[in-house]
This record gives sequence, C-alpha cells and structure tokens, in this order.
Amino acid sequence: MYQDFFPDKPIYVLAPLAGFTDLPFRSVVKKFGADLTVSEMISSNALVHGSQKTFHMLEKSPLETPYSVQIAGANVEIVRGAVEILNRQEGIDIIDLNCGCPVPKVVSHGSGSSLLKDLPLMGRIIETIKTTSNKPLTSVKIRLGFEDKNHKEIARVVEESGADFLAVHGRTRAGKFKAPVDYDAIAEIKQSVSIPVIANGDIDSFEKAQWVLEHTKCDGVMIGRGAVGAPWLFHQLKTGSASVDLSIKHAIILEHFDQMINFYGDYGVILFRKHVHTYSKGYKGASKLRDLVNHIEDVKEFRNVLDSFFRSGEMAA
Repeated sequence: MYQDFFPDKPIYVLAPLAGFTDLPFRSVVKKFGADLTVSEMISSNALVHGSQKTFHMLEKSPLETPYSVQIAGANVEIVRGAVEILNRQEGIDIIDLNCGCPVPKVVSHGSGSSLLKDLPLMGRIIETIKTTSNKPLTSVKIRLGFEDKNHKEIARVVEESGADFLAVHGRTRAGKFKAPVDYDAIAEIKQSVSIPVIANGDIDSFEKAQWVLEHTKCDGVMIGRGAVGAPWLFHQLKTGSASVDLSIKHAIILEHFDQMINFYGDYGVILFRKHVHTYSKGYKGASKLRDLVNHIEDVKEFRNVLDSFFRSGEMAA
C-alpha cells in the first residue's frame, strides 16, 4: 500500500510545525516539490469535542495528495473517536500519530513524546488507529526515547502495532531541539524494521539531506524548521540541484503570499510579515524591507513591495 502512494525513493516530507505549516505553506511546498505534506498537530480531544478551530485545521489544498493528518492523544477511546470523525472527512490518505512532540503542555497530558514512556499504551493506540481508520495508511512520528535512548524497542513496537511507516526525529525528548541529532541511531532503526523509515532532524540544506539519506539509508527525509524561510529546498531535492535560481525563490515567495491571502483574507498581510523576515535573510536591504512591510496593511501594496524587492533583490556578500 505504501508503494502505491510513494513508488519512488527517496520521498521528501514537510514536517508539521505549529504556526508555520498551515494550508498556504503546505500548498506551496507541495507545488514546488514535496511528496507528502502533514497537517499541524491535531488534538484528539479537540476533535472529539467538536472544536471548530480544529476542524478548520483539517482543510487541505487541492494540491495536497497524498495528505496526512497528524493527531495527538493518550486515551485509546478518545483516539478511536477522533479517528471515527476523520473517517468522515474526505481527502485524507494517512493518519499519523504524534509520539515525538516535546512541548510540556502536550507531554503533561500524556501525549506526544510522553507515550515513549509507556510503550504498551503507545502500541494500543497505534493498533486502534490502524483498525478503526478507513484511510489507506497509518504512520507514526517518534523520537529516540524520552530521557534515554531505546529507539530500536520503540520502532519494533511501532511496526508490530501495524504502522505502515514511521518518521524518526533523531533526538530524545530530553534533547528537545538543541541536542545533536543522532543519525547513527536513525540508521539503526532503519536496519531493525522492515517498514519504511523517514529521517528527521536538523535537515536544513540540499547537501545535508543528501548526506542523511546516504548515512541512514532511510526511505526519505522529513524537513521542518529547515524549510521555514527556504521552502525551495523541496524544489532543489526534487530537481536534484544544489543551487536554486533567484527567479524560483521569487515565484515561491509570491505564491506563498497569494495563498495566505486566499486562505486568511486581508489578515494574511499581517501574518505574512514573519515570513518576510525569514525570506529576506541574506538579501541586501533586508532590514529596510522588514521595517517597511511592518507598516503596510494593504494587500496590493504589500504584494507590489514583495514583487519589486525579490524580483530585483541581490544577495548580500
């Protein structure tokens, strides 16, 4: 079944990032090279309790095929209820269980990486998703452990519980986002299971992605923070080019802005300011641009400024 969706290797996946990988951003990276996009993390509790904000987060772009929805939860019955709700939503191909989020408010509820402390419970939740879901695939996102590494044991439970593939962030929960990524451990997981494995963690360039694929022998890479401000990384990987033309960057940035306006309306202008700050890094006049857009609220004026700057902009020496 996995091969039906991903016949070619490696695959390039956009990781879910709260506040960044919304529908506009996902649609852009999908258009320019990503093989798979994943929703922002969805609370199973929020789904079951009918949160309209949560249902809004399920919306996808027509470009997003295949599309994965990531859920978090620590109660088998609540997760079952959430999956039954997702079963009624069209356009979802994969349900992914988050077993990696290190954020305290998620961990304190027993979700995310907290499940790595209770592998029998994690296994039951995976089995529940697999047996309840009417979607083609079930996947799991893990870390290497909670305090200490027990990555091969975690991966074995994921596989035995019925997951079709897994993504591995190469840190423990204790390592959060600062500790060095253990790519050797990811390679050990790849060797220890028969299901496809996607490598994740500090992949922020074309060269790094190529190195990780070679070192771990994984079936793909998942890129999160490395794509913020540089979504053209997926274009590079898909085309096999270490460089990217400034005209491609220009097209991607304007596409992202247009999608933000389509999705959020005029408020998209304000939301896009943070993206301008990351997109303009390394360009001459970036500081002046940031100051300028922070005071613009008109959609047409904002777009004209972006168009002019990135069409003629030069990279700083």
